[in-house]
Amino acid sequence: MKFFIDTADTAEISELAAAGFIDGVTTNPSLIAKTGRPFKDVIKEICQIIDGPVSAEVTAKDVEGMIAEGELLASIAANVAVKVPSTWDGFRACRALSTRGLTVNVTLCFSANQALLAAKAGATFISPFVGRLDDLGLNGMEVVREIRTIYDNDKSLKTEILASSIRTALHVKEAAMAGADIATVPPAVLRNLAKHPLTEKGLASFLADWDRTGQAIL
Repeated sequence: MKFFIDTADTAEISELAAAGFIDGVTTNPSLIAKTGRPFKDVIKEICQIIDGPVSAEVTAKDVEGMIAEGELLASIAANVAVKVPSTWDGFRACRALSTRGLTVNVTLCFSANQALLAAKAGATFISPFVGRLDDLGLNGMEVVREIRTIYDNDKSLKTEILASSIRTALHVKEAAMAGADIATVPPAVLRNLAKHPLTEKGLASFLADWDRTGQAIL
């Protein structure tokens, strides 16, 4: 499973990219707004840091507006993935943009039926929002599993499942087990994947024993 980082913080992206764990970036209007910087400048800078797909979301609600905004966003850099919502107009815009050869990420997906429409529209990625479904007392990861089954049943569908609204390290593990192609995670969640109390305890014990020897490797 690939990792995308869900942030518009270019300092965070640079640090994690240098570690070699990041395959792409997802942004949304809320994340861009937090930077306090011009939208296009932020997307352009991220695209210079990351070779993989960088999702930039349209804000228009109608199909014509989404297509126009999507083409403009795609002109910022070759690795921009145009992000459109899982609405009827969004699916129509996805079809138009994907037909033009653009990378499209269909976002705000909350059902397998929406994911099926997105794939039929030529989406490169579908983004089921796991955490937001969980917030409603539903099983967000079950939607990922349903999408995986549908896509596996029809080999003509090439859309990748991009598990989104990931809140915890457990979500990441479950997404990988459910067959997600990608998980997009906040920086803090990605770092938490390395943590385990027994690792910390064991390391402290080993180093204490080593210190008592009075030796040094270098």
